[in-house]
Amino acid sequence: MKATVTPGGGLFGPRSITWRVHTETPGWPAVVRAFQLQALHPRTIRGIAQNCLLDDPEVARARLRRQLDFVAVRTFGTREQAEHAGERARRVHARLIGLDTDTGTLFRLDEEENLRWAHCVEVSSHLEVAGRSGVPLTRAERDAYVAEQRRSARLVGLGDVPADTAELDDYLAGMRPYLAATVEARDALRRSVSPQLSLRLAFLAPPLALGSLPAAGALAFATLPGWARQMYGCRGHRAAGYAADLALKALRAGAMALPERLVSPEIRAARGLMRAVTEARGADVAA
Repeated sequence: MKATVTPGGGLFGPRSITWRVHTETPGWPAVVRAFQLQALHPRTIRGIAQNCLLDDPEVARARLRRQLDFVAVRTFGTREQAEHAGERARRVHARLIGLDTDTGTLFRLDEEENLRWAHCVEVSSHLEVAGRSGVPLTRAERDAYVAEQRRSARLVGLGDVPADTAELDDYLAGMRPYLAATVEARDALRRSVSPQLSLRLAFLAPPLALGSLPAAGALAFATLPGWARQMYGCRGHRAAGYAADLALKALRAGAMALPERLVSPEIRAARGLMRAVTEARGADVAA
Protein backbone atom coordinates (compact mmCIF):
# COMPACT_ATOMS: atom_id res chain seq x y z
CA MET A 1 0.00 0.00 0.00
CA LYS A 2 1.37 3.41 -1.01
CA ALA A 3 0.78 6.24 1.45
CA THR A 4 -1.58 9.01 0.35
CA VAL A 5 -0.07 12.12 1.90
CA THR A 6 -2.51 14.82 3.03
CA PRO A 7 -1.97 17.91 5.22
CA GLY A 8 -4.38 16.84 7.97
CA GLY A 9 -5.87 13.43 7.28
CA GLY A 10 -3.28 11.17 8.89
CA LEU A 11 -1.98 10.34 12.34
CA PHE A 12 0.57 13.16 12.23
CA GLY A 13 0.99 16.08 9.82
CA PRO A 14 3.37 18.69 8.45
CA ARG A 15 3.84 20.39 11.83
CA SER A 16 4.66 17.16 13.67
CA ILE A 17 8.11 16.16 14.86
CA THR A 18 7.41 12.72 13.38
CA TRP A 19 7.31 14.08 9.84
CA ARG A 20 10.50 16.02 10.47
CA VAL A 21 12.36 12.97 11.77
CA HIS A 22 11.14 10.63 9.05
CA THR A 23 11.76 13.01 6.14
CA GLU A 24 15.35 13.73 7.24
CA THR A 25 16.56 10.42 8.69
CA PRO A 26 17.88 7.43 6.69
CA GLY A 27 15.28 4.69 7.17
CA TRP A 28 17.26 1.47 6.73
CA PRO A 29 19.75 1.96 9.60
CA ALA A 30 16.98 2.87 12.06
CA VAL A 31 14.84 -0.15 11.19
CA VAL A 32 17.81 -2.54 11.26
CA ARG A 33 19.00 -1.08 14.58
CA ALA A 34 15.54 -1.68 16.04
CA PHE A 35 15.68 -5.29 14.84
CA GLN A 36 19.11 -5.81 16.41
CA LEU A 37 17.74 -4.57 19.74
CA GLN A 38 14.50 -6.57 19.40
CA ALA A 39 16.62 -9.69 18.98
CA LEU A 40 17.99 -9.33 22.51
CA HIS A 41 14.56 -10.15 23.95
CA PRO A 42 14.55 -13.98 23.97
CA ARG A 43 10.83 -14.45 23.37
CA THR A 44 10.69 -11.77 20.70
CA ILE A 45 13.52 -13.19 18.60
CA ARG A 46 12.37 -16.78 19.08
CA GLY A 47 8.90 -15.84 17.93
CA ILE A 48 10.31 -14.10 14.87
CA ALA A 49 12.80 -16.86 14.04
CA GLN A 50 10.22 -19.63 14.46
CA ASN A 51 7.70 -17.90 12.19
CA CYS A 52 9.96 -16.29 9.60
CA LEU A 53 12.69 -17.96 7.55
CA LEU A 54 15.43 -15.52 8.52
CA ASP A 55 18.05 -17.84 7.02
CA ASP A 56 16.51 -17.13 3.59
CA PRO A 57 17.99 -13.77 2.50
CA GLU A 58 15.01 -12.92 0.32
CA VAL A 59 12.54 -13.60 3.15
CA ALA A 60 14.61 -11.60 5.65
CA ARG A 61 14.96 -8.71 3.25
CA ALA A 62 11.23 -8.79 2.46
CA ARG A 63 10.44 -8.66 6.19
CA LEU A 64 12.52 -5.50 6.61
CA ARG A 65 10.96 -4.02 3.48
CA ARG A 66 7.47 -4.63 4.91
CA GLN A 67 8.52 -2.94 8.15
CA LEU A 68 9.73 0.11 6.24
CA ASP A 69 6.48 0.20 4.27
CA PHE A 70 4.45 -0.05 7.48
CA VAL A 71 6.41 2.86 8.98
CA ALA A 72 5.82 4.92 5.81
CA VAL A 73 2.06 4.26 5.71
CA ARG A 74 1.41 4.99 9.37
CA THR A 75 3.65 8.08 9.23
CA PHE A 76 2.52 9.71 6.00
CA GLY A 77 -0.68 7.93 4.98
CA THR A 78 -4.27 8.82 5.72
CA ARG A 79 -5.83 7.73 9.00
CA GLU A 80 -7.79 5.06 7.13
CA GLN A 81 -4.61 3.69 5.54
CA ALA A 82 -2.80 3.68 8.88
CA GLU A 83 -5.67 1.94 10.66
CA HIS A 84 -5.96 -0.62 7.85
CA ALA A 85 -2.22 -1.36 8.08
CA GLY A 86 -2.48 -1.65 11.86
CA GLU A 87 -5.44 -4.00 11.64
CA ARG A 88 -3.59 -6.19 9.16
CA ALA A 89 -0.56 -6.31 11.48
CA ARG A 90 -2.78 -7.27 14.44
CA ARG A 91 -4.37 -10.08 12.42
CA VAL A 92 -0.97 -11.48 11.46
CA HIS A 93 0.40 -11.29 15.00
CA ALA A 94 -2.74 -12.82 16.52
CA ARG A 95 -2.30 -16.11 14.67
CA LEU A 96 1.42 -16.57 15.33
CA ILE A 97 2.66 -18.79 18.16
CA GLY A 98 6.17 -19.22 19.51
CA LEU A 99 7.86 -21.76 21.75
CA ASP A 100 9.87 -20.55 24.74
CA THR A 101 12.67 -23.12 24.70
CA ASP A 102 13.77 -22.11 28.21
CA THR A 103 10.43 -23.07 29.80
CA GLY A 104 8.84 -25.29 27.15
CA THR A 105 5.75 -23.08 27.06
CA LEU A 106 3.94 -21.65 24.07
CA PHE A 107 3.32 -17.92 23.76
CA ARG A 108 1.56 -15.56 21.38
CA LEU A 109 3.64 -13.10 19.40
CA ASP A 110 1.12 -10.38 20.17
CA GLU A 111 1.77 -10.53 23.91
CA GLU A 112 1.89 -6.99 25.25
CA GLU A 113 5.47 -7.41 26.48
CA ASN A 114 6.69 -8.34 22.99
CA LEU A 115 4.74 -5.54 21.30
CA ARG A 116 5.85 -2.93 23.83
CA TRP A 117 9.49 -3.95 23.49
CA ALA A 118 9.28 -3.76 19.70
CA HIS A 119 7.60 -0.34 19.87
CA CYS A 120 10.08 1.15 22.32
CA VAL A 121 13.25 0.00 20.56
CA GLU A 122 11.86 1.28 17.26
CA VAL A 123 11.11 4.72 18.71
CA SER A 124 14.53 4.79 20.39
CA SER A 125 16.26 3.75 17.18
CA HIS A 126 14.64 6.41 15.00
CA LEU A 127 15.59 9.07 17.55
CA GLU A 128 19.15 7.80 17.90
CA VAL A 129 19.75 7.60 14.15
CA ALA A 130 18.14 11.01 13.65
CA GLY A 131 20.42 12.60 16.22
CA ARG A 132 23.55 10.95 14.92
CA SER A 133 22.60 11.89 11.35
CA GLY A 134 22.63 15.54 12.34
CA VAL A 135 18.90 16.24 12.65
CA PRO A 136 18.80 19.09 15.21
CA LEU A 137 16.26 18.16 17.89
CA THR A 138 15.81 19.86 21.24
CA ARG A 139 14.92 17.82 24.33
CA ALA A 140 11.33 19.07 24.02
CA GLU A 141 11.20 17.95 20.38
CA ARG A 142 12.57 14.51 21.28
CA ASP A 143 9.90 14.26 23.98
CA ALA A 144 7.30 15.29 21.42
CA TYR A 145 8.41 12.54 19.04
CA VAL A 146 8.05 9.89 21.76
CA ALA A 147 4.63 11.26 22.69
CA GLU A 148 3.47 11.33 19.07
CA GLN A 149 4.48 7.71 18.61
CA ARG A 150 1.78 6.69 21.09
CA ARG A 151 -0.51 7.02 18.08
CA SER A 152 1.53 4.37 16.26
CA ALA A 153 1.40 2.12 19.32
CA ARG A 154 -2.38 2.23 19.35
CA LEU A 155 -2.44 0.82 15.82
CA VAL A 156 -1.08 -2.51 17.10
CA GLY A 157 -3.24 -2.54 20.23
CA LEU A 158 -0.89 -0.88 22.73
CA GLY A 159 -1.97 1.87 25.07
CA ASP A 160 0.58 1.86 27.89
CA VAL A 161 3.81 3.08 26.30
CA PRO A 162 6.34 5.80 27.26
CA ALA A 163 5.18 9.38 26.79
CA ASP A 164 8.59 11.12 26.80
CA THR A 165 12.29 10.33 26.55
CA ALA A 166 12.71 9.97 30.33
CA GLU A 167 10.01 7.29 30.45
CA LEU A 168 11.51 5.64 27.37
CA ASP A 169 14.98 5.54 28.92
CA ASP A 170 13.56 4.16 32.17
CA TYR A 171 11.71 1.43 30.30
CA LEU A 172 14.79 0.36 28.34
CA ALA A 173 16.91 0.34 31.50
CA GLY A 174 14.28 -1.72 33.32
CA MET A 175 14.23 -4.33 30.54
CA ARG A 176 17.97 -5.03 30.59
CA PRO A 177 17.77 -7.85 33.20
CA TYR A 178 15.37 -9.71 30.89
CA LEU A 179 17.57 -9.50 27.80
CA ALA A 180 20.17 -11.94 26.52
CA ALA A 181 22.24 -12.60 23.42
CA THR A 182 20.73 -16.01 22.70
CA VAL A 183 21.78 -18.22 19.82
CA GLU A 184 18.83 -16.84 17.85
CA ALA A 185 19.85 -13.27 18.64
CA ARG A 186 23.45 -13.79 17.52
CA ASP A 187 22.28 -15.47 14.34
CA ALA A 188 19.90 -12.59 13.63
CA LEU A 189 22.69 -10.07 14.21
CA ARG A 190 25.06 -11.95 11.92
CA ARG A 191 22.48 -12.02 9.14
CA SER A 192 21.64 -8.33 9.56
CA VAL A 193 25.29 -7.32 9.22
CA SER A 194 26.43 -9.71 6.48
CA PRO A 195 23.43 -11.26 4.73
CA GLN A 196 23.96 -13.60 1.82
CA LEU A 197 22.27 -12.55 -1.39
CA SER A 198 20.87 -15.20 -3.68
CA LEU A 199 21.52 -14.92 -7.42
CA ARG A 200 17.84 -14.20 -8.01
CA LEU A 201 17.85 -11.36 -5.48
CA ALA A 202 21.10 -10.01 -6.88
CA PHE A 203 19.60 -9.73 -10.36
CA LEU A 204 16.29 -8.24 -9.18
CA ALA A 205 17.60 -5.74 -6.62
CA PRO A 206 18.36 -2.20 -7.79
CA PRO A 207 22.12 -1.49 -7.81
CA LEU A 208 21.95 0.99 -4.92
CA ALA A 209 19.95 -1.49 -2.81
CA LEU A 210 22.31 -4.38 -3.39
CA GLY A 211 24.78 -3.36 -0.73
CA SER A 212 22.43 -1.33 1.44
CA LEU A 213 21.50 -4.02 3.94
CA PRO A 214 25.04 -5.01 5.02
CA ALA A 215 26.04 -1.34 5.21
CA ALA A 216 22.92 -0.46 7.17
CA GLY A 217 23.53 -3.42 9.48
CA ALA A 218 27.07 -2.32 10.26
CA LEU A 219 25.98 1.29 10.76
CA ALA A 220 23.10 0.18 12.97
CA PHE A 221 25.34 -1.97 15.15
CA ALA A 222 27.79 0.91 15.66
CA THR A 223 24.93 3.05 17.04
CA LEU A 224 23.70 0.46 19.56
CA PRO A 225 24.10 1.39 23.23
CA GLY A 226 27.27 0.05 24.81
CA TRP A 227 25.43 -2.49 26.95
CA ALA A 228 23.79 -4.00 23.85
CA ARG A 229 27.11 -4.30 22.00
CA GLN A 230 28.62 -5.94 25.06
CA MET A 231 25.78 -8.47 25.19
CA TYR A 232 26.64 -9.38 21.62
CA GLY A 233 30.28 -9.81 22.67
CA CYS A 234 31.67 -6.63 21.13
CA ARG A 235 32.80 -3.76 23.34
CA GLY A 236 33.08 -1.38 20.42
CA HIS A 237 35.49 1.51 19.97
CA ARG A 238 35.00 5.26 19.88
CA ALA A 239 36.49 5.35 16.40
CA ALA A 240 33.72 3.10 15.11
CA GLY A 241 31.12 5.38 16.66
CA TYR A 242 32.69 8.46 15.10
CA ALA A 243 32.85 6.71 11.72
CA ALA A 244 29.18 5.76 11.99
CA ASP A 245 28.24 9.34 12.83
CA LEU A 246 30.15 10.63 9.80
CA ALA A 247 28.56 8.03 7.55
CA LEU A 248 25.05 8.81 8.79
CA LYS A 249 25.60 12.55 8.37
CA ALA A 250 26.84 11.93 4.83
CA LEU A 251 23.82 9.73 4.09
CA ARG A 252 21.45 12.41 5.35
CA ALA A 253 23.22 15.15 3.41
CA GLY A 254 23.12 13.05 0.26
CA ALA A 255 19.46 12.17 0.71
CA MET A 256 18.49 15.81 1.31
CA ALA A 257 20.38 16.85 -1.83
CA LEU A 258 18.82 14.25 -4.13
CA PRO A 259 16.81 15.55 -7.09
CA GLU A 260 13.10 15.34 -6.28
CA ARG A 261 12.49 12.71 -8.97
CA LEU A 262 14.73 10.31 -7.01
CA VAL A 263 12.99 10.87 -3.66
CA SER A 264 10.21 8.47 -2.62
CA PRO A 265 6.75 9.92 -3.43
CA GLU A 266 5.53 10.05 0.18
CA ILE A 267 8.62 11.88 1.44
CA ARG A 268 8.56 14.25 -1.53
CA ALA A 269 4.91 15.08 -0.84
CA ALA A 270 5.48 15.46 2.90
CA ARG A 271 8.40 17.82 2.38
CA GLY A 272 6.25 19.94 0.08
CA LEU A 273 3.51 20.23 2.69
CA MET A 274 6.04 21.02 5.41
CA ARG A 275 7.41 23.87 3.30
CA ALA A 276 3.91 25.15 2.65
CA VAL A 277 2.71 25.44 6.23
CA THR A 278 3.39 28.48 8.35
CA GLU A 279 6.44 28.00 10.54
CA ALA A 280 5.40 27.25 14.09
CA ARG A 281 7.18 25.94 17.13
CA GLY A 282 6.16 22.69 18.82
CA ALA A 283 4.36 19.65 17.46
CA ASP A 284 0.91 18.10 17.28
CA VAL A 285 1.29 15.87 20.32
CA ALA A 286 -1.48 13.41 21.10
CA ALA A 287 -3.18 13.69 24.46
